[in-house]
Amino acid sequence: MMNQSTVEYQDCKGNLIHEDELYERLLIIVKSQRTVPGALIPVLQTAQNLFGYLPEKALRMISKELKLPYSEVAGVVGFYSYFSTTPKGKHTIRVCLGTACYVRGGQDVLKAMSKELEISVGGTTHDRKFSLEVGRCFGACGLAPVVMVDDETFQRVSPSKINEILNSFE
Repeated sequence: MMNQSTVEYQDCKGNLIHEDELYERLLIIVKSQRTVPGALIPVLQTAQNLFGYLPEKALRMISKELKLPYSEVAGVVGFYSYFSTTPKGKHTIRVCLGTACYVRGGQDVLKAMSKELEISVGGTTHDRKFSLEVGRCFGACGLAPVVMVDDETFQRVSPSKINEILNSFE
């Protein structure tokens, strides 16, 4: 019998899945890859796709089942920027701090965004709705400062426009 966890995730169809079920799925995948040379990175990618990030419990399971030292698993995760040990929000906000955006107030936009979301760069809101990151150049210097939310670009953003931007996302 599965122990029901209080943590739930959404699959690609929007269905809620209990955390325990994701660990069961991961365990099946990891066990199937035990004898495959070079399985660590594909298994980590699969785990991140399941959870949206790599929780420590998943890393420990992968380490144990692939018979690899935890330090090796954690080292690979730390080396590749693709992997994240922090939960990501449904929407990723990137504030450009390239030269043009910085000069035209990008830093003020970032501060205001951080204050409004109550998170710092690299963080995720408690409801996992937003993650906040910094970008270095989005190729829209004439429209600076620029903010991207997922694939949507907002131009000439000022701190006073932040609520309007955030409210446009469910």
